[in-house]
Amino acid sequence: MSNNFGLTLAQLEEMVPGNPHIDSWYEALEQILPDYDINTPQRIAAFVAQCAHESGGFKFIKENLNYRAASLRKTFAKYFPTDELAQQYAGKGEMIANRVYANRMGNGNEASGDGYRYCGRGLIQLTGKDNYTRFAESTEQSVEEASEHLTTFEGCVQSAAWFWEANNLNQWADKGDIVTLTKRINGGTIGLEDRIKHYNHALHVLGL
Repeated sequence: MSNNFGLTLAQLEEMVPGNPHIDSWYEALEQILPDYDINTPQRIAAFVAQCAHESGGFKFIKENLNYRAASLRKTFAKYFPTDELAQQYAGKGEMIANRVYANRMGNGNEASGDGYRYCGRGLIQLTGKDNYTRFAESTEQSVEEASEHLTTFEGCVQSAAWFWEANNLNQWADKGDIVTLTKRINGGTIGLEDRIKHYNHALHVLGL
């Protein structure tokens, strides 16, 4: 199967092996990426590589917040300064999200429930009410509709492509600058080695 945007189903299967929904992902990518000018081998390779890292090979489309107490203390020390507090929240994903994402990114306070309502969703985890709102506006949906859309293959791809375009990431993909791309997506360079591995593999699959 080939198309106008430069990626075949067989190539995508090579890039994200073992994905049980590869046909659905392929259809969504084929439909959406050209609308966001992710349409050259370099751009497609960079996009698929970053999404593959962020989503564990296009398998995890919602943030996993099921932390144990020790992990909470280590990962979110600022929000869980004591063991006692961490114990109260351990394993309760919704409560954890409501605490760590409260009063930032456009979210209300902990009691508002916004933290969990707008937790990370999509292939490049869209997080926070501000991002959800901007994404909803770009697709002419309400925030509630956009939230629902983010549970679909198309919504997962479109939110990532929207984030990509909103942050002008094609310019870094064109340069092959995976470090800057990663910083723009992640805020740091977490998982850089894995992202580079995915990228090099994707370039190889696309014959570059």
